[in-house]
Amino acid sequence: MMETDRFEAFIDAILAIIITIIVLEIPLASSGSWEALYELRYEFIIYAVSFIVCFNFWNYNNNLFSIVNRIDPKVIWSMGITLFVFSLLPYFTTFVGENFYEFLPQFLYGLCFIITAILSMVIGEYLKKADPGNIALQLALADHYPMYSTIILVSIGIIIGYLFYPPAIMVSCLISIIFVWLMPKIRSHLN
Repeated sequence: MMETDRFEAFIDAILAIIITIIVLEIPLASSGSWEALYELRYEFIIYAVSFIVCFNFWNYNNNLFSIVNRIDPKVIWSMGITLFVFSLLPYFTTFVGENFYEFLPQFLYGLCFIITAILSMVIGEYLKKADPGNIALQLALADHYPMYSTIILVSIGIIIGYLFYPPAIMVSCLISIIFVWLMPKIRSHLN
């Protein structure tokens, strides 16, 4: 079993690099006019969504690992695989920005989101096994409703994107993040 401080720092560093790459991929305007900036509107929209996605991933992991006492190789390797998938986000961000109304780039963007959610559930299970005496961790990871809702909402976005409007996939990713942020409030009102 290992402590988590260096592991958390590694995750933070990877996410900082991913955000840096995403912002560096935004092309420069062809001139200093408003029209030239307007031509880059899709790149800015997908950058904003990707930034929110990265921030949400960091926030989730930061909150989670603040209560983790121990990790093991399964946690490390599953997080490594998750970070590998997540590191494709800059490529998919640029792909969507340059092909905003095409299904394939939007689909790959949404698929990255779904795979990250699935892998986050796997990490959660490994964390519970690596730190079984940690009651706060066991309670925090008692259910996977946020990840299930993400998978369902993005899958619905993929269906709508395939049938009607490909940017619905990117919008569904954003909606799933907002829903996850609001879920604790919704659940507290229902109880």
